[in-house]
Formats: sequence, C-alpha cells, structure tokens
Amino acid sequence: MVSKLFLAIYTIVLITIGIGIGFLISIYSKSQIPQLATVTITSTPALAATPQYKQEEIRVLFIYVGPIGDLGWTHAHDMGRRYVESLLPWVKTRYLESVDPAKAFDEISTQIRIFKPHIVFTTSYDFMDATVKAAQTYRDVIFFHCSGDKRDINLGTYFADLYQAYYINGLMAGALTKTGKIGYVAAHLIPEVIRHINAFTIGALETGSQLGKNITVYVIEIGAWYDPEKARAAASVLVERYGVDVIAFTEDSSAIVEYAESLYKAGRQIYVFGHYSPMYKYGPDVVVSGQLVNWGPIYLDIVMKVRAGVYNTTNLRNVDYWWLLAQGAVDVGADFGMFINPKFKDVLEQIYVVDKVDGKRKSVYQLAIDRYNAMKETNVGFDPFTGPLYDTEGRLRVPEGVRMRYYDIWYIDWFIRGVVNLGKI
Repeated sequence: MVSKLFLAIYTIVLITIGIGIGFLISIYSKSQIPQLATVTITSTPALAATPQYKQEEIRVLFIYVGPIGDLGWTHAHDMGRRYVESLLPWVKTRYLESVDPAKAFDEISTQIRIFKPHIVFTTSYDFMDATVKAAQTYRDVIFFHCSGDKRDINLGTYFADLYQAYYINGLMAGALTKTGKIGYVAAHLIPEVIRHINAFTIGALETGSQLGKNITVYVIEIGAWYDPEKARAAASVLVERYGVDVIAFTEDSSAIVEYAESLYKAGRQIYVFGHYSPMYKYGPDVVVSGQLVNWGPIYLDIVMKVRAGVYNTTNLRNVDYWWLLAQGAVDVGADFGMFINPKFKDVLEQIYVVDKVDGKRKSVYQLAIDRYNAMKETNVGFDPFTGPLYDTEGRLRVPEGVRMRYYDIWYIDWFIRGVVNLGKI
C-alpha cells in the first residue's frame, strides 16, 4: 500500500518537474528495454509554469468494453480504477461498462457534457477510432487509449503486455502435456493475441521438444472478448476432437477453468493457465499458473503526472506506455503471490531440461523462475522473441541470436511453427 506521505512527496516532486523544466526531455518509454524496442524520443512542448488543473478534484472517466464482473480484462481495469481512487482523495472516477465500440464516441460525448472529465481512459483496442475522433473533437480533455497505436496532442497510449508471462506459462505447459497437444482459445486474432499465442508456443516448444514431445498448439477463435458459452464450447472441441490436455486462453471469464475442473472431477486431467485475473479458486485442481495484470501503477502514474502538469492537452503525441514484468504491471501466477499452484510445483521440480541460455541442467520449475527473474530486470536479460524463429510455412523470420524489435512484436501477424489455426468457432 502506498502511504499518504509517499504520495505527498511524489506530488511535490512531479510539480517541481513541471515548474522547473522548460521541456519534457524524456517520457517513460519503451527505450528502457534494450534491443527489444526502438523508439524515437522527442522533446515535448514547454510545460506550463503551474499544474494544468488547480482545482482540488480531478474527474476521470473509464470506458469499458465488458462488464466489471467478467473476471478478466474489464475486471482488472476496474481494479486499477479503484486503486487510484482509494489512494488519491482528490480524484473522482466514473465508469461505463459493456460499451459498444460503435457507440463509444457518443457515450464519451455524453459523459463529457454531464460529468466533464479531465481525463478519459478508453480501455479496449476496439475503441481506438472512437477515441481518436473524441480527442480531435474535445481538445480540452486528456485522452489515453489502451492497446492502440494512434496518438495526438491530447491523446496518449498505454498497455500492460502479457507476452512474457505467456512464455513462462508455455514452459510449464510443454513439460506437463502428455500428448504434446495443447489448445488455445482466442477472443480475436489481432496482433496482441497472436503475440501471446506465439510466446506461449515458444515456451512450450523449448521444454516439450527436449522431452521428446511433438508440440502442437491448436488455436480456435471465438470472436468475442467475453462469451463464456463460446469459450466453453471451444475448449470442449479442443479436448474432445483434438485431444489436447493443456489449455491457455484469451477470454474474460472463468468458463474454461470451470470446464476443466468439471472434467477433473469426472476423472480427466486437463491443465489450464488462468488469464488476466487470479483463477486458482475456480479450478484448484487444474490451474497451473497464469498471467496476471496490475493496471493500478500505470493509472496512478498518468493521473499524478496530469495533476503535476507534466502531461497536458498539448504534449501527448509521443507518450506511449508499454509496461512489462520489469515495471510491475504484469505478473505470473495462479493467484497473486502464487507463482505456481502448489499441487503442480513438485511435478515441475521433477522434470529436467537443459537451459539453452546457460547450458545447465535444471528443473522446469527452476527454469521458469530463472526466466522470470531475467525478464524482471530493467535491462531485460532475456526475451522469448529471440531467433531462430520460424513461421508455420517453415520460413526463417528471425535469425539466430537476433531479438525482435518492439515494432515487429507489436504488429506481429504470423504464427510460430507449431501453431495450427483452426479458424473461428
């Protein structure tokens, strides 16, 4: 928990920055990830001599694509909203849930008239065009769009990316599968999800191939971020028709976890990796680990910098957050504080492979810990998107020893060899 004293000091420091520096010569940027990202840092326009908002209250609007009870994406964003509101008494928030992307601009416009927000966070890739239109229409409002790549003078972007966590989950999946057949239920096959599928597959291949398994990751797209019924149906197809014994997914409910738990009670073990929120309690016999996100620090950083005048309605064109394990925006675990479900920890400690980085023989559990620690370093000592990497056609996409750059990872539109795209359900 952040203390009030810390927040007071933080505010003073930020205001000092806003008053004392004529130009914002650096923003938090992807360039902190050497070799992984190539970003041009440009100076922003001169800052105002005082913070932009003098009033006590800053109003912040959140636009959600799903319900706050989805246990996935929207739930995690709402936890971030509540985190900021609980720490900053001068912040007042409002949210709209399950907003139709086609109606997002109208919804934002209505709220600007009645709520008069100083900051608007639009929390889905699907809101990108509506957010750009809103930013161009309401130049006196600060906008931040999650997961997009279009910016403007009053519109910045931000994202907490999970690909490192998916890779670590993949290491465990490749070790645990008995059949070598792994399933993945995808909401939409946009670059974000393709990136996560590929990272997961890279991890599964790294361990599974050493154990003599022919790793294949079968992907089904369901065409929705939140559709528990479709998610469960897709998981059933993967299990019954394709014989998978491990499932990862991008869908914002606990449906797949609960489905796997029901199979376990019927005598069939399907290993599952939770998505976005802690899912251990929905499947204590099947959830191995998962990807966890913490939007709170990102929202806190942005709101505090707006308060201090570091960010204003004229200098956001080059502000793009891309936070990973090293920044504490994401984590690995079946629950917060539970890196691996204790039920499977002993199993993974008994499976040994050779670490391709240091050449040492170690347990898969230790390998996962080592990779986690390496990617938690600020200089990112390891990245899964390092060659050689081949696509499904056998073409060499990334030469040996070369790390993919940020741009190539962000816009990836091809699958790693080992992935089989089964299409949309």
